[in-house]
Amino acid sequence: MGDEFWQYRAAHAGDEARAIDWRRSARADVQFVREKEWQAAQSVHLWLDDARSMEFTGDPKRQAKADRARLLALSLAVLLIRAGERVGLADGIAPPRSGEVQLLRLSEAFTRPAGEADYGEPQARAMLTGSRAVFLSDFLGDPAGVEGALAQAADKGVTGVLMQVLDPVEEAFPFDGRTIFESMGGTLTHETRKAGDLRDRYRARLEERKERLRHLARTAGWLFTTHHTGEPAQGALLWLYAALRKGG
Repeated sequence: MGDEFWQYRAAHAGDEARAIDWRRSARADVQFVREKEWQAAQSVHLWLDDARSMEFTGDPKRQAKADRARLLALSLAVLLIRAGERVGLADGIAPPRSGEVQLLRLSEAFTRPAGEADYGEPQARAMLTGSRAVFLSDFLGDPAGVEGALAQAADKGVTGVLMQVLDPVEEAFPFDGRTIFESMGGTLTHETRKAGDLRDRYRARLEERKERLRHLARTAGWLFTTHHTGEPAQGALLWLYAALRKGG
């Protein structure tokens, strides 16, 4: 592994002009960047779910899922870049780079306003062949989106981690009596007079979702784990860092 040319990829917003192969680009309608093998091997792509469901917290004194995911993503980027890795976003908005300026770019990207959708769907179109990735989400939406992203990753030889970020309330389902459940975006509503009767079924379906995510990750050569916002972030951060370094 070294400085040998490895592959072309379509240029993304944020790529420097000097990185573009103008001769190759002249033969097509898009611009191309020359990638070297070491660049892909030392690249990590992050996808941070910005859907409305991530704004949930079961306790005003506890971080919302989105805030915890941002903390983990940015802290992980700091550790990786200081270790000599190149970090970027899986959607191509910020291609993998090193340095303090890249940390500022990532910080700005992570603080963008929440999206309009209730649930997020991983974006994997810009991941480099042979790189690594981390997807941070509650993964409570349609799992078909996760399946599609992991299929793209597997085709490119990308390995990584799915980290499901959940609030403790979403695990315990501590509701009883008359309860109105509403999605964070307000598009889904369900009212029940006996919320406690739903507890066992809810927990069973959540466990089924975790098992499906675990299976999808295993099939793609990825790892799956769940982190709760009621737990310290440090343990999850160190686990992520160790998992990526081992995979690299």
